[in-house]
Amino acid sequence: MSLPDHLLDILCCPVSHEPLLPLSRDKLKTLNDSIAAGDIQFVDGEAVEQALTAALITRDGKVVYAVEEGIPVLLPERGIGTTQLKEPL
Repeated sequence: MSLPDHLLDILCCPVSHEPLLPLSRDKLKTLNDSIAAGDIQFVDGEAVEQALTAALITRDGKVVYAVEEGIPVLLPERGIGTTQLKEPL
């Protein structure tokens, strides 16, 4: 995923207002492995059923947001809390 720098400069978590950074490929793989195992839920409790092709993570590493077709999905209920992962991102 390649979001323009000027967009990354203004994007932030809708809840904590932490800046967002692109999630690296290795961290995305770690997250997708946990999604495939059925271990991951969105903040609203719904299971994450599809692997992510790209994502943004808060600077503090607590929440991940999917990027779908180049568009960040910054809905509070669609955040993925990282504390549920066995390996830290």
